[in-house]
This record gives sequence, C-alpha cells and structure tokens, in this order.
Amino acid sequence: MTILSTPITPTGWQEPEGVAARGTVIVLPGRGETAATYGRLGRRLAADAYRVRVLPHTGPADPVVAERLRRLLADPALPSPRVLLGSDTGALTALRLAAGVSGIQAVVVAGTPDSSTPAITTWQEELDARTSCPTHRRVLADDAGFRRGALTDPAPAGAAVDLSSATSAGLPPDLPILVLHGGADPVSSVTAVRTALAGAGRLRVAVVEGAHHDVLNDVSHRSVAATLVLFLESLRLDPSLPVIVHGPDDRPGAEER
Repeated sequence: MTILSTPITPTGWQEPEGVAARGTVIVLPGRGETAATYGRLGRRLAADAYRVRVLPHTGPADPVVAERLRRLLADPALPSPRVLLGSDTGALTALRLAAGVSGIQAVVVAGTPDSSTPAITTWQEELDARTSCPTHRRVLADDAGFRRGALTDPAPAGAAVDLSSATSAGLPPDLPILVLHGGADPVSSVTAVRTALAGAGRLRVAVVEGAHHDVLNDVSHRSVAATLVLFLESLRLDPSLPVIVHGPDDRPGAEER
C-alpha cells in the first residue's frame, strides 16, 4: 500500500458531548466548493448525533483521495454506519470510491452531474444556477476559498464528467444509495443518474421541488436534511432500508385486515 506524505485533513463536526454517535457522514464537495460550503448541513447532522467529516479532493480522478479515505476509515473509533455523501462531482467521486474502497455502507449523491456543460458565463448566473437560498448565496460569496466559475469545468482533474463512467467499475449489488436532486436543477438532469443507477444497489430517489443544483443548500435545505436523516436512521436499522414513518394503512400486512 502506498504511504502518502500528505496528511488527511478533513474538517468536521462532532456529535454533542455525552451523546453516542449514530454514524459517520463523509462529505465530498463539488466543483469550487470548500468545507465552509457544508457548515450548515454539518452542524445540523452533528446535532442529530451523526459525526461529519469533509474530505478534500480535486475531483473524480484525484489520485490520492481513495487512500485518504482508506486511512480515514481505518480509524476504529469512527462510528458506523459509514456513509459517503457527494455533491456535484463529489457525487461521481463517491460512486467510484464505493466501487473500489471497502467499508462504505451507503452512498448519498446530490446534484450528480451528467456530461453536459451548463451555459453559465457570469458569477450571477452561477449563483442563480446553484441556489436561491439567500443565506447560502452569502456563504459562497464570502468564502475566500470558493472558486468562482468552477461549475462550468467540463473535465475536473482531466476526467470526463460522465456518470456512466463513474458507475461502470461496478458498485456492490446491495449498496444502499440515496439520490437527492433538485427539480429545477439547470446544471444536470435527474434522469441521467436514475438511468445509470437503475440496476445498482438499494436505490431511493428524492426529487426536491423547485430546488436548484446545490440541492443540499437550497431554500428547502431543512426538508433535504430531514430526508437525509430518515435515510440514515433507516440504514441504522437494516441495509434493506425499512420504512420508519408510514401512514396507518401503509404498514406491512395492513391490506390483510
């Protein structure tokens, strides 16, 4: 195994003191994003007792991100289930890592890009494509590390942004997967990711009405976080993702009475 000289430096959020952690969410940011992009989501998940780590990477073809992830997962104190959460090109990275790194118990992909390049030429157009949430727009505008214009990068780190190539390596057949996608995403289509993942794993798809590309950080971020927590709680019960909350006539066997 290659020993890296570059240390793992994930930013993270801890579960409240005195509360047992319910699992780990490892966040893989998308084009132009930093750990600050996920401060609100990280704090919210941590408040629900999920430990959150943000793993820096340069894109789906990052030559060292897999080894960094392996070293992070090697920590016996990292609580299970251990879930990869990727946004934008981070979603492609998450899918590729899940196909090649052991110890991943589920994957969440948000705003997964397809092979198209959005028609964006100005910072205002990029903001509009990303989010309509005023708070998140300020986060992006004030983040000195955020790279403006990155959303139009057609080939991060030299790898074609092609969902089919991200899944061709072969995901575990029983891998739980949650797809989160904005219903008004102007950058990528949910159809592409649904088609690519149709035969992979235990798939759940949640389309967020009116949400833009940064679906984790758009105006419906509370509902999206709640959807994510429900997925995590279901995963804790069983990898088959049993339904926790249902209507009085939707529980198993109700039609027999």
